[in-house]
Amino acid sequence: MNKNKQETKALVLFSGGLDSRLAIKVLQDQLGKENVEAVFFQLPFGGGCCSDKLCVFRFTQKQRIKLHVKDVTKGKLFKEYINMLRNPEHTRGTALNPCIDCHLFMFKKAKSIAKKIGAEIIATGEVLGERPLSQHKKALIEIETQAKLKNKILRPLSAKLLPETDYEKKGLIDRSKLLDIKGRRRVPQIALAKKYKIDFPTPGGGCLLCEKEYCKKLEQILPNKDITQTDIELLSIGRHFEASKIILGKNHQDNLILEKQKGIKITPQQPGPTALVKDKSLIEQAKKLIQKYSKHKIKSFS
Repeated sequence: MNKNKQETKALVLFSGGLDSRLAIKVLQDQLGKENVEAVFFQLPFGGGCCSDKLCVFRFTQKQRIKLHVKDVTKGKLFKEYINMLRNPEHTRGTALNPCIDCHLFMFKKAKSIAKKIGAEIIATGEVLGERPLSQHKKALIEIETQAKLKNKILRPLSAKLLPETDYEKKGLIDRSKLLDIKGRRRVPQIALAKKYKIDFPTPGGGCLLCEKEYCKKLEQILPNKDITQTDIELLSIGRHFEASKIILGKNHQDNLILEKQKGIKITPQQPGPTALVKDKSLIEQAKKLIQKYSKHKIKSFS
């Protein structure tokens, strides 16, 4: 006998963006609000349309969705993710983005969470053809297979264009009530958002691993065994020299951030960039760089 839908629980991989918000709403229509939970992966380099944890919290609290957060920016998960980034098993994108390996990382963790909370269904807001590297049919099936979730990842927004999942075959989910959205246009999703009366963030930012200029700096520090989340975040500010062993602020806000960091700080007495130096032997070079990028003549440092 098929399990009653109202007794079935689903876990949705929740990026915070429009697609994953809609996936939750579509599943709630079938399973009930109390039977759909979400997991948000706070990744070291961001990802998806929304990497703002506060934005994620606001939506799930407003919708009364139980939220699980996996913080990948520290501890064992951070080390595991960085090791994956150093040696991905699958193709990278145009920069350092190992999209398929990243998805595998999250699905494997989600599988453990689903088992722990008793969720029979694992779902995502992925849309067929929306992302060139990880959301074409071949990649979706490959990810399922390698995560040992063959036919066990439900993608409600594109389900009718994909092979039937075990959940549909068992009658836990009604395939006729799922969708057939594909491509990068968001017209159908925006219409659905209006129907469900939900707000959503404007797409922007996304994963830093897709940004070529950022990744040029990242490549220089990635081999460091003691790399930290702070090192990663500092790559987004200032000017970097000597494999980021010298960082100069570009503006007052950068200077304030650098002054709060651990390490050697060199601040000119006259207006100019603050330098964060991670190697004592580079102090004199840092002072020369401060002078080079200052609009005023630097007479002394503190």
